[in-house]
Amino acid sequence: MAFITPAAAASVTARVAARPAVIGARATAFAGAAVAPTSRRSVVRAAPAALRMAQSGETLEEFLAGSDPKLAKCVAAMFASCKEVAYKIRTASCDKMACFNDFGDEQLAIDMLADKIIFDNLEASGVVATASSEEVPKEVTITAGAPYSVAFDPLDGSSIIDTNFTVGTIFGVWPGDKLVGTTGRELVAGGMVLYGPRTTVTLAMDGVEGAHEFLLIDDFSSRHGSWVHTATFTSVNEGKLYAPGNLRAAEDNPGYADLIDYYRKEKFQLRYSGGMVGDVNQILVKGKGVFCNPSSPSAKAKLRLLYEVAPIGYVMEKAGAKSSDGSGSVLDIKVQTTEDRSQVCYGSAGEVARFEQMVGKKVEMNATVDTTA
Repeated sequence: MAFITPAAAASVTARVAARPAVIGARATAFAGAAVAPTSRRSVVRAAPAALRMAQSGETLEEFLAGSDPKLAKCVAAMFASCKEVAYKIRTASCDKMACFNDFGDEQLAIDMLADKIIFDNLEASGVVATASSEEVPKEVTITAGAPYSVAFDPLDGSSIIDTNFTVGTIFGVWPGDKLVGTTGRELVAGGMVLYGPRTTVTLAMDGVEGAHEFLLIDDFSSRHGSWVHTATFTSVNEGKLYAPGNLRAAEDNPGYADLIDYYRKEKFQLRYSGGMVGDVNQILVKGKGVFCNPSSPSAKAKLRLLYEVAPIGYVMEKAGAKSSDGSGSVLDIKVQTTEDRSQVCYGSAGEVARFEQMVGKKVEMNATVDTTA
């Protein structure tokens, strides 16, 4: 048995006696941070510079309290949908089934389930006049005379769900009862949902500065199942991080091939998973970087303007990033049909400008968009 001197024993006793007070102080400080209402514009911390992030304790309901009540109800319906989808994904069978959407894409069972969940919640909200899904790419009347319309991709990245990669949901909310004929400039809300190690929604709304991340609490505590405001994104700085989509286009899009060579020679970090929501969201979280998905004659644009490109462009631009289809902001593209597709770049101002200069729309203008791929 080791011998403990009286002085050492006294020191240990003193530290043990002091520990409850320290723990109590930490608990009190944490409890205060979790309960005290925090202004959505003050949810910040200093590092890294481009990321404004902190636990605020503000719930989704508190965040939406100052918004138009019907818009808040619409947004809340999307959050409720995504909560349910998050739980379903954990136990979903990932075996492919012999079913296809109207674009001819092979689907997984979870695709259809997510689609139904969102349609059901939007209908139950009573504030959605028209809804349209990437799985059912047509304008569907939900509640006649309601003030808003919603377009959504129920499960972006479903082709990688069986490998347990991060997938997501994308949605946009427009005023009125029409989606065709609108632009991203008219959006009043948009969101990107990630079903990863954490389930988060990054939400942007008209009249609210920045884009705001909410975390689904999933710890079986008293707050289990609630959404808590965890981050505010207000700027995206320059930085050497890139996520290059549709690399096949580099074979016959010389500008894209040159751009990829530039990234490699300048030692950019490659961070690409194949799930667009996760690849774009990392730009916000890291506070830097670029995501691009160009077109070429043999590898046409595949991203849908209504369901993916415009809503994400809205979120990114509200967060201080830039977007482009090669010649300008994706928010200025008019939705001609629900099947419209576009090449796209999201990221810091400098990298989006580089995309416009090196890739542009030269090749895309000479290519026929493939709506069956």
